[in-house]
Amino acid sequence: MGRVGVGELLLILAVVLLFVGAKRLPALARSLGESIREFQRALKGDRHDPPGKDS
Repeated sequence: MGRVGVGELLLILAVVLLFVGAKRLPALARSLGESIREFQRALKGDRHDPPGKDS
């Protein structure tokens, strides 16, 4: 399988915009970023929650 180029990334972004909508895209990106950080924290074994977050 080859690498993902700029054209493919633009196509994926366009499809995401169609499904999600421009107004909800920032919230989706923020949620994705938080999920990635949580996943990386879990891989490192860090179980300390950031202050102000209730689980």
